[in-house]
Amino acid sequence: MGDAGFDVAAARAAFPALNQRQVFMDNAGGAQVLKSVVDSITTYLTTTNVQLGASYPVSQTSTSLFSAGHAAGAAYVNAKTEEVVFGPSTTQHFRNLSVALKTEPGDELVVSKLDHEANIASWVQLAEWKGLTIKWWIPTQNTKSNPKLVVEDLKNLLSDKTRLVSCTHTSNILGTITDIAPLAKLIHETSPRALFCVDAVAYAPHAPIDVKALGIDFYSFSWYKVYGPHVAMLYVSEKARKELVSLGHYFKPGNTLEEMLGLAAGNYELVQAVPEIISYLQKVGWEAISKQEEETQEVLLSFLRSKPDLIKIYGEPSSDRNLRVPVISFRVKGHSSLAVIDAVEEKSSYGCRSGHFYSKRLCEDVLGIQDGDDGVIRCSLLHYNTKEEVRGLVKVLEEIIEKGEGRVPENEYRKLTADW
Repeated sequence: MGDAGFDVAAARAAFPALNQRQVFMDNAGGAQVLKSVVDSITTYLTTTNVQLGASYPVSQTSTSLFSAGHAAGAAYVNAKTEEVVFGPSTTQHFRNLSVALKTEPGDELVVSKLDHEANIASWVQLAEWKGLTIKWWIPTQNTKSNPKLVVEDLKNLLSDKTRLVSCTHTSNILGTITDIAPLAKLIHETSPRALFCVDAVAYAPHAPIDVKALGIDFYSFSWYKVYGPHVAMLYVSEKARKELVSLGHYFKPGNTLEEMLGLAAGNYELVQAVPEIISYLQKVGWEAISKQEEETQEVLLSFLRSKPDLIKIYGEPSSDRNLRVPVISFRVKGHSSLAVIDAVEEKSSYGCRSGHFYSKRLCEDVLGIQDGDDGVIRCSLLHYNTKEEVRGLVKVLEEIIEKGEGRVPENEYRKLTADW
């Protein structure tokens, strides 16, 4: 058994890529893939790689596998099969959604600046195309350190003209969990025509999902962040589906989301592998995953908290898994984030990254980091990371800071960030 009774060795054995020198700490960019998923894809491509829907036996098998994967994905988030669609990425899903959404002149779109650009750009473009109004949702509390999307701020942005509200379930920089259900309740009670769109890409690898309990209208995440292949899934409530124009062929009845927004983008061999991911998660259990991640991220967060004059944490500073997931971002005072990452890579095999991670508006407009490209240092963990790995990263960071590696002149640093 490994960390805190959690069998880390057994978990790691399920991921072939972990059997190498590289230590993966950039998991928010993409998790490692389960061997069972790889095997499933290989078997599909070598035995049943044909077009769906034909009457001959291999096509019937292929169709059954794809349908089972589609149904498993829907059931995983407590949705009906006709309420989900698969495609290449969450970014693409939101772009398709923005094209399909019915709007009227004068409609308002409330868009969070804490989000990945995937859940911003589509709505900004829609507003430009249709002459709609964008109302930016920017938190008013702890703006430069741990801004949160809360009911109090949202209340001031809603009106009877609100058509859509978009936000993140968890920022891919802050790691702080957004309490979605109260927001959904407020939106639907205040603005009858408003639909609620949530980006769950950074949240999905860390906790179970129930779209009905959340009360949202649109919800998307990418399975390649959840131990699977490069495919994403979008949920649309039955109510919200009636507010969309079908992008499918004219002869399709449009009774399912797949017919309306699928556009043949749900890769067959990848969708049919989804049940393998779900089987693994059920076997390990979310309680065990949550405990492991909480204890592992505490190793890094406790180190970062111990140096408040030198290190600034962006996001929830505690390791409480009810408040945050192990997507941990920070800056070292007087240091370029990119230079710190370069120093880490020179000294070790720890794979972290720096930058804005497609949340450039969050970095520059909210957190006050003037150079969004330099951005933050981000270490994103999953349950297959160990406390030993994180202690190793801490040791490297301590050495870098002690030796002043990655430091830049004072005037240059002021150009990187306006606020400490």
